[in-house]
Amino acid sequence: MQVYLPIAEMPVDPFIIILMGAGVGFLSGMFGVGGGFLMTPLLIFHGIPAAVAVGTEAAHIVASSVSGVTAHLRRKTVDMQMGAFLVAGGAAGGAVGVFLFRYLRSLGQIETFVSLSYVIFLGLIGSLMLAESLRAIVREPKKGAPRRRRRRTAWMAALPFAMRFRRSQLFISPIPPAALGFVVGVLSAIMGVGGGFILVPAMIYILQMPTAVVVGTSLFQVTFVTAVVTVLQAAANKTVDIFLALLLLAGGVVGAQLGARAAVFLKAEHLRALLALIVLAICIRLIFGLVLPPDQSYVVEAL
Repeated sequence: MQVYLPIAEMPVDPFIIILMGAGVGFLSGMFGVGGGFLMTPLLIFHGIPAAVAVGTEAAHIVASSVSGVTAHLRRKTVDMQMGAFLVAGGAAGGAVGVFLFRYLRSLGQIETFVSLSYVIFLGLIGSLMLAESLRAIVREPKKGAPRRRRRRTAWMAALPFAMRFRRSQLFISPIPPAALGFVVGVLSAIMGVGGGFILVPAMIYILQMPTAVVVGTSLFQVTFVTAVVTVLQAAANKTVDIFLALLLLAGGVVGAQLGARAAVFLKAEHLRALLALIVLAICIRLIFGLVLPPDQSYVVEAL
């Protein structure tokens, strides 16, 4: 059984797409990540054009993030004030990223650019995650050892317009959150990711937000910024395939529930190590796709 995707302009087996959504949803539920940085490369491997994979995955992330941010709003673990600055920066970054995406697509270089972006980010993040998780496995923390309190860096304290973020218990300038949101917005538009895999550690280690409000605030930013990116991609580049997004969502909802249940059987450091290995495996596959010659140098078709 084949279903024709009108934007991707190709037929696909819907069961394979649903299984892909379920697989990435399973990993998302297990590891607590959005999964966009896994799904977009998998769609490209399956033959979906990179431009459509990026635009459609942004729409998929919007739908999958709404339920998560709603739950965090009920628990009051979202810093709305911090989220507003992250969203403002992210919306501006998303607009810049969409038009950069359009320019690269007009040059015919978008496939190479997306693949290189994933190789760089997945290779860097996967290596850091693997090294950190291996250190945690080998060197277990001593019981009863006092935790070191993080000190605010000098450059953060020197920034102007400092204001109080009550939910996060911070007194900092809104410039770093807006700048961080801008970077994540650009990545969301170019790579088709929510950006949580960059946003969450940056909020913990750079903005020094309490862990209790980091995930909810990150999902708040991801939901609104990817919604803006989806609208801009659909209007400016015509790369959002709703049929493909619905198929991915159908599998992702079920997979995420199963993954969340499976996560309880593994330790946190083991989960991080396993995720790092998966990220590095996808990175290596992308590298092979860039360096190996294609099966056909070119294709001639009758129009």
